[in-house]
Amino acid sequence: MDAPRPWAMGFQDPATPIMQGIIDLHHDIFFFLTAVTFFVIWMLARILFHFNEKKNPIPNYYLVHGSTLEIVWTLIPSFILMLIALPSFALLYSTDEIVDPAVTIKVIGHQWYWSYEYSDYLSDEQDSNILFDSYMVPEDELELGDLRLLEVDNRVVIPAKTHVRFIITAADVLHSWAVPSLGVKCDAIPGRLNQTSLFVQREGIYYGQCSEICGINHAFMPIVVEAVSVEDYISWVSQKLFKINKR
Repeated sequence: MDAPRPWAMGFQDPATPIMQGIIDLHHDIFFFLTAVTFFVIWMLARILFHFNEKKNPIPNYYLVHGSTLEIVWTLIPSFILMLIALPSFALLYSTDEIVDPAVTIKVIGHQWYWSYEYSDYLSDEQDSNILFDSYMVPEDELELGDLRLLEVDNRVVIPAKTHVRFIITAADVLHSWAVPSLGVKCDAIPGRLNQTSLFVQREGIYYGQCSEICGINHAFMPIVVEAVSVEDYISWVSQKLFKINKR
């Protein structure tokens, strides 16, 4: 399940290349973190044991004023930082990669719900813009299998294995549109349009929440993204347009 779990200690399963890159970078950095931590603890233990006033009142000169030692403990951390920086820069630039999206969705944050606009299907003859609000389902209306505080009445439906662009803004205060499994967290700022792209690699239902404190009901505006096959997405869009044109 691509949603928060009780007592979870790790990441949710990645569904996009960006999230997979974030997890890989985390594991790489954690390796260096573990190695450096144990080395520092070992050095502190040796110093406390050997640099003892009773046991060694006058430390050896080469340990206190060793130029070689100074060079070594400057170069090694610099090398480690380079090993961390290179993949992190590559991941950072990949998140800003501009692609030609097949679908564009506008996300608007409100106090305290989200609204979505599919404006790719507008025509000159008629107003066929797909738009809807997405509210959290109250606890007393949940069905069997629904997740408390995470289920919404209208999910965001997107095609899997397709480049999708999200244009994100807010109507009132700061919000943040975040879905951990998709590796996306983008601020929704009033009067400004932020952009992020997704390429969901597998079908599924992905849960997120507003990640910017936006008021008293900040915790009650979840996000649900449903990735379906291209055929199912076309069918969903057709049904939405049929209902709009029927009005």
